[in-house]
Amino acid sequence: MTTERNDMTTAPTAPAELRPPAEVRHADELAVLARWDAERGAELPPGWRLSPRAVRAFVVGHPELGVSRKFYGDDPLVDRAVVSLMGRQGLMLVGEPGTAKSMLSELLAAAVSGTSTLTIQGTAGTTEDHVRYSWNYALLVAEGPSERSLVPSAVHTGMREGKVVRFEEITRCAPEIQDTLVSILSEKQLMVPELGSEARVAARPGFNVIGTANLKDRGVHEMSAALKRRFSFETVAPVRDREFEIELVERQVEAELGPAGQRPPFSRDVLEVLVTVFQDLRSGTTREGAPVKRPETVMSTAEAVNVAVAASLEARYLGDGVVTAAEVARQVAGVALKGEEEDARRLRHYVDNVVRERARHDRRWKEFFAAAEPLWR
Repeated sequence: MTTERNDMTTAPTAPAELRPPAEVRHADELAVLARWDAERGAELPPGWRLSPRAVRAFVVGHPELGVSRKFYGDDPLVDRAVVSLMGRQGLMLVGEPGTAKSMLSELLAAAVSGTSTLTIQGTAGTTEDHVRYSWNYALLVAEGPSERSLVPSAVHTGMREGKVVRFEEITRCAPEIQDTLVSILSEKQLMVPELGSEARVAARPGFNVIGTANLKDRGVHEMSAALKRRFSFETVAPVRDREFEIELVERQVEAELGPAGQRPPFSRDVLEVLVTVFQDLRSGTTREGAPVKRPETVMSTAEAVNVAVAASLEARYLGDGVVTAAEVARQVAGVALKGEEEDARRLRHYVDNVVRERARHDRRWKEFFAAAEPLWR
């Protein structure tokens, strides 16, 4: 099969932001869903911008309304997540890295509250001030503790305005920082003793917390039993259906680089090679049923999208304007080989045995093997 070179003589217009928040990227769809709620006379939970049915439609799509699917995975999980956010417990999304936990939390916050930017990024350096509040020390010294000198956290703002707060990678924080949320989620209030013994922020309807945690981080900072009881846990699993994952990668490449006419052609055959490599190495079993050793590095759908985008950019700026399996092989190496010698041995074995055999009968795999074999030595 031959593909004509795509003629792209003009550079694409640079976006104002590399990645606007979900409520900006999908503002038109959110407006459509709000009108849909109004037309139906839908009941909205206190503090919510959309009805639960409209929130679900925003995440999993509603073709009749022109609302696109954004989360590819377990639709019943989305239903349970929406229900959790209506209750007293927070929502905790756990799973392997790259399973779109953060994207799902962003979409839910955007649909429920109209903003997804009330976010705490959990790290080893996250402090209690990031969770509760801090102070403008110049004003604090000049005027003493006051509303004017207080610097609200995302949680403080979310409680005051009745909005959803996102806490990303919560298990990267020290246990004592995590447990700052225990009383907030239980009592739905935040005490500010510096402003007086009775000073507090009471959560308005609509406030809740969506946390995310990677299963690979278990043992870094395990959540306490008290904090776990304040959350409803949902596990976000990797995509297992090959056709489904191919469709997802294809859609994400289009979202990143524009429709087919504005970027190098990326045939479905080459996409199938990319997704097959990721599914083989992720599951530890090839599509033919042969066992392979799984690398320690993350072979997620998100990484597959990164490879597809990088392969497209290589084809556009350094290649012939058409994405081939060779570009895919070169970019997969950057994801799969991260300095671990054991992973390098596992990947060499995969190329020498699985890919080599496929290359005997399939041109696409022959291109992949020819590019990967010297790289993965």
